[in-house]
Amino acid sequence: MNAGNAYLDSARKQFLYYKTLGEKAMRQLEPEQLFYTPNDDTNSIAVIVQHVAGNMVSRWTDFLTSDGEKEWRNRDAEFVDAYESVEALWQDWEKGWSCLFAAIDPLTDTDLDTVIYIRNEGHTVVEAINRQLAHYPYHIGQMVFFAKMIKRSGWDSLSIPKNKSIDYNAGKFSKERTIRNFTDDELEKLS
Repeated sequence: MNAGNAYLDSARKQFLYYKTLGEKAMRQLEPEQLFYTPNDDTNSIAVIVQHVAGNMVSRWTDFLTSDGEKEWRNRDAEFVDAYESVEALWQDWEKGWSCLFAAIDPLTDTDLDTVIYIRNEGHTVVEAINRQLAHYPYHIGQMVFFAKMIKRSGWDSLSIPKNKSIDYNAGKFSKERTIRNFTDDELEKLS
């Protein structure tokens, strides 16, 4: 596999990893907890999902051919809780991720230097993917942290559990040295 296709494979795996992380965090909460906010300046997990999904649909629709900030996107409305049900939240979540994967799955190494635009600013495909690989994990990290705070106890760790680093590393170093994406094991652990 050449470097460009290896990059795309890694990016897909990282997106899938963060999608799974967000889902595992949300599934540990009661449905009403997804809408909880302690004050007016804090976004609920539902609002974060609404924003991430809105961003994804805007950025990845016609990814190679139209500006990533679509005229029909109302970004400010993404920060007002508009969900009428948990089902609608999950539908938006899936819609955003489906749009993302539909855009990146057909990409090949020959697309990586193509220039696309976001708010009229040119990005290579690599830069645009990297931009979103920083943006979505930022928000998913917020979701995970907030979900842990809301749940308070009985949290199923989504990473190496507290005081388990030695055991985790021992397991890693007991295996043959291989070239793999870090998400391969992590996705297996999260499933």
